[in-house]
Amino acid sequence: MVRHSEPDQTLIKMPSLRAVKVFVAAAKYQNFTRAAEALCVTQAAVSRQIRELETYLGAELFSRVGRAVELTVAGSIFFDAVQLSFVNISQAAERIRSNTNTKHVVTLCCSPAFAALWLGPRMPKFFDENPDIDINLVTTQNFLSMEPGVRPDIYITKLGKVQAGYSSHPLNHDVIYPVCTPQYLVQHPEIRNLQGLRDGTLLNLSPYGRSQVAEHVDWNVWLAFHDVDLKSRANTAPHFFNANDYNLLVQLALGSQGVALGWHHLIAPLVAQGMLVRPVEQELVLKDTFHFLAFNEDKEHDPSCRRLRDWLLDEFQPLLETLRTR
Repeated sequence: MVRHSEPDQTLIKMPSLRAVKVFVAAAKYQNFTRAAEALCVTQAAVSRQIRELETYLGAELFSRVGRAVELTVAGSIFFDAVQLSFVNISQAAERIRSNTNTKHVVTLCCSPAFAALWLGPRMPKFFDENPDIDINLVTTQNFLSMEPGVRPDIYITKLGKVQAGYSSHPLNHDVIYPVCTPQYLVQHPEIRNLQGLRDGTLLNLSPYGRSQVAEHVDWNVWLAFHDVDLKSRANTAPHFFNANDYNLLVQLALGSQGVALGWHHLIAPLVAQGMLVRPVEQELVLKDTFHFLAFNEDKEHDPSCRRLRDWLLDEFQPLLETLRTR
């Protein structure tokens, strides 16, 4: 005789998980169109799911403000509960997937500039030496504001203490000097001294959108360190370009569009290859300002995480040798 289970009222009373997933995306982006793009559905589908969820709950979850939306009090209460549940589900699913995958996944977090200029060229070597490890790379400009549920195994950061539960390994200190292409230097010989450099086309790294706890060095600071006042630039000086994207500044410098400040650990290979040159010999050395490798202490017994950590530390050794005299 078949034994029938009693109806599970908890499951019966739950709203549609599809609708809840759409709700989380809309709450995160505060915009139905962006939520639709993130979920690869139409904006109409998002609106319909939200409307059905509001009908089910008997409460408005969003207030519409032009094209944007804001959570109501009821929406905030619901979001706090379901976001945590979704993070738990996602983490459990990732653990199961990792256990069934023949390769071990290590999550590494760093800045976009470090990823493009330092890590990218070295990745083929790592994968050749470690074919059983996959890297999940997360880039950010602000290490104090991570996506919910993201807890990297390894950080490369300027923060000595990025989060609780991480051990910190000092890497290199900052060495900064101007760089441009050889062609640009030939076309603008006046930048071979600091006054001419001050009056040249300068590509500047602005602080906007970057972590404010990180040391920031721009042309004003760099020139002042060498007793040159940026405010005394000639009225006829060319443009002073600001951007918070260091990769863009390096690309502009490589395109002979001006002079950028080069972080030695990122642009030294470009200088060694002759793609960039130093128009002046002066540099700014900040021996008390370090970059760090932060390692998740919970992964101390994970051989894949340890191998990536040790590989990164080994790759920094040649750079550290060149910096010891600076």
